[in-house]
Amino acid sequence: MMREGARLHLDYSAQSLWRVDRMIDDIRSERPPSEAVQLVLRGFGAYAGEVIARHTGAEWWATGGDHWVRTPDGRLFDPVDEARRCYAGHGSLRLLCRDAMSGAPSRY
Repeated sequence: MMREGARLHLDYSAQSLWRVDRMIDDIRSERPPSEAVQLVLRGFGAYAGEVIARHTGAEWWATGGDHWVRTPDGRLFDPVDEARRCYAGHGSLRLLCRDAMSGAPSRY
């Protein structure tokens, strides 16, 4: 939905997360209430997690309603929380992906 409405090109590349970070910045600059953007942030986080999974061979883990990405080397990342941190001005999905990919062999 976001891809079509915002003309956001999402191709599951690590570079596409730069565009997602920018989109989150743009949304934040409009100052909507955080409750109004939670679903969108969850979607962006899920997208970032899938980028990490596709590039590192990571797997999705779910516990108590939270969703994590576990890389083959055992590290856990919470991309949905990182999307929320990005909205608050303290995170970056692009940097999360870079951290997850560091030390992991690329699958592409």
